[in-house]
Amino acid sequence: MEAREELDMDVMAPLIEEAGCGSEEISDDDQDLELLPVQRHYKLAGNHQGTTFSQTLIHLLKGNIGTGLLGLPLAIKNAGIVVGPISLILMGVIAVHCMHILVRCSHCLCERLKRPTLGYSDTVAFAMEHSSLKCLKKGATFGRHLVNFFLVITQLGFCSVYFLFLAENVKQVVEALLRNSTESTLSPGNSSAAVILDSWEMDLRGYMLCFLPFMILLVFIRDLKNLAVLSFLANISMAVSLVIIYQYILQDMGDPRRLPLVAAWKKFPLFFGTAIFAFEGIGVVLPLENKMKETKRFPQALNIGMGVVTSLYISLSILGYLHFGDHIKGSITLNLPHDVWIYQMVKILYSFGIFVTYSIQFYVPAEIILPALKSSLRERWRLPCEFALRALLVCLTCAIAVLIPRLDLVISFVGAVSSSALALIFPPLVELIIFCDKKFSLWMVVKDIFIAVLGCIGFLAGTYVTVEEIIYPEATTFVHATGGPAVSLNTTDLISGIMNISNPLTSV
Repeated sequence: MEAREELDMDVMAPLIEEAGCGSEEISDDDQDLELLPVQRHYKLAGNHQGTTFSQTLIHLLKGNIGTGLLGLPLAIKNAGIVVGPISLILMGVIAVHCMHILVRCSHCLCERLKRPTLGYSDTVAFAMEHSSLKCLKKGATFGRHLVNFFLVITQLGFCSVYFLFLAENVKQVVEALLRNSTESTLSPGNSSAAVILDSWEMDLRGYMLCFLPFMILLVFIRDLKNLAVLSFLANISMAVSLVIIYQYILQDMGDPRRLPLVAAWKKFPLFFGTAIFAFEGIGVVLPLENKMKETKRFPQALNIGMGVVTSLYISLSILGYLHFGDHIKGSITLNLPHDVWIYQMVKILYSFGIFVTYSIQFYVPAEIILPALKSSLRERWRLPCEFALRALLVCLTCAIAVLIPRLDLVISFVGAVSSSALALIFPPLVELIIFCDKKFSLWMVVKDIFIAVLGCIGFLAGTYVTVEEIIYPEATTFVHATGGPAVSLNTTDLISGIMNISNPLTSV
């Protein structure tokens, strides 16, 4: 059990080490190493106490199962009940293939440079540095910084999503508890009950601000191994929550004929952003491979782990959309009944897991940015400035969530902007750079160009549609409780109505 508790902690360190040592020249010791087959080279140069096959498999599952999984039913709605699952399978196959490309490119560079391990940004930088094209050689440092930039953006985006997830789920739980307690103390039909509930209602942004100081205190824990027990409990709580969610949605799957086979084409970029966000584990692929005892078995672990993840994605997305239909929300937990304690407990358990995971996701951007800050400061100022930067980054993720209080849009935006670059664009381009001087097949060139172009189209279209939706949200329809006609409102109408209420003389 103690080994499992440290899984999340051990895997993050190699991901960060590349940021501090990536720009250094190859050491004399590395130059003296005999050029060995990459698996044997890793085995001799690496840590003998590396992770086992099963531990690596658990890492892969944990690195890809998070809030993105819970948002996939809404993604299927944005694509259609037929097009959505098919597209999700294709994206899963492409994403896993890109993970294999990244591992293969890292192996090739390790053999060529006689280095034991390489991270993501180092793989991109050394591929450009040893290219036959002068323009790529000159841009090697830029390539490293670009990958680190997208890693930072991706991880901070995950943290912003976590703020929204926590606020929305806890808000539902608190309001349900207040409603139940108020209705139990007052007689049914009492008009004062609604007044009391309205007075206790707090805006979603208020819940985010309530979580802010606790998040800041959480990231002040600099050594993630101090969170090992909490991380293990978080994994258990999220697993239990998923089992209960499956149990609920399997009770009534609904008639698929009531759902559109293909959604409007303008919605598909939102599907793309959410789907690629869900395949969020490419950043930990090389660290996992570098930490594994038997690296030759890593492709097998990757195929098994991502096969399980993709199956989980497809099943939950289809069943969730079939059950809730067009009423599906940004996270499937928000659709669970408010008056049943076990489903309220699901929201609490998953929220606890996400709360702990926040510190793990935050570790990456903090440790990429901190070395540059510390190197320019005196010794006595380093620790205070580090805590200040950590607090500032947490406030930044909270500010993004406050400015865009839509869980589905933030997920889609982060997926389109950063996840598409890391998961789809960089790996095939790196493969073309590394193997362009060697014998390569026409199939490889066509395949890599297709994947990179697909990633670029998803990046541009997904970003454009998501930003447009944030600035000009679609009209929201409200139906009167009395059964009167529906009223279609958008953000402009709501703001105008609020201003008229606050200034009644202007509406006369």
